Amino acid sequence: MSRIGKAPISLPAGITVNVNKTKVTVKGPKGELVQDIHPDMQVSVDGEVLTVERPTEQKRHKAMHGLYRSLLYNMVEGVTNGYKKELELVGVGYKATVQGNVLELNLGYSHSIYMAMPEDIKVDAETAKGQNPKVTIEGIDKQLVGQVAAKIKSLRKVEPYKGKGIRFVGEQVRRKAGKTAAK
Repeated sequence: MSRIGKAPISLPAGITVNVNKTKVTVKGPKGELVQDIHPDMQVSVDGEVLTVERPTEQKRHKAMHGLYRSLLYNMVEGVTNGYKKELELVGVGYKATVQGNVLELNLGYSHSIYMAMPEDIKVDAETAKGQNPKVTIEGIDKQLVGQVAAKIKSLRKVEPYKGKGIRFVGEQVRRKAGKTAAK
């Protein structure tokens, strides 16, 4: 049984949900999101509650039941509160600046890296004296925020010996001992 799929989604005030046969549109104070739904799944809105139901007990219907319930919950949460990821750049001389919707990163390579952000994503870079530079990514689409954060993180992966690279704020990095001098 899909425990996630069975749980109803409560809709906060100010959220409107429109359900067509294969599309669900969620509008809120932060924006609007659209999700395609498999034709077998039934999505219904009863007052302030959104529910997803499956037609049979087949394994694939059970899997889609939980999947679509999670996607719809993330949409409701996104248009209500939004999502945010914070990255920190650990390394000597690593810098991040934002000009318009373009993120410029200096990560120890011979060149700067410029990343154009999607329109739905808001990016901010801050550098405080004595601390590592931080990049904050905000948006209403959880999948897009995570994808952009993963792309930025992949530009300079954290290495295990000195811990240099791009990491999420609060992420624990496994460190290795390295070589010791032989006598």
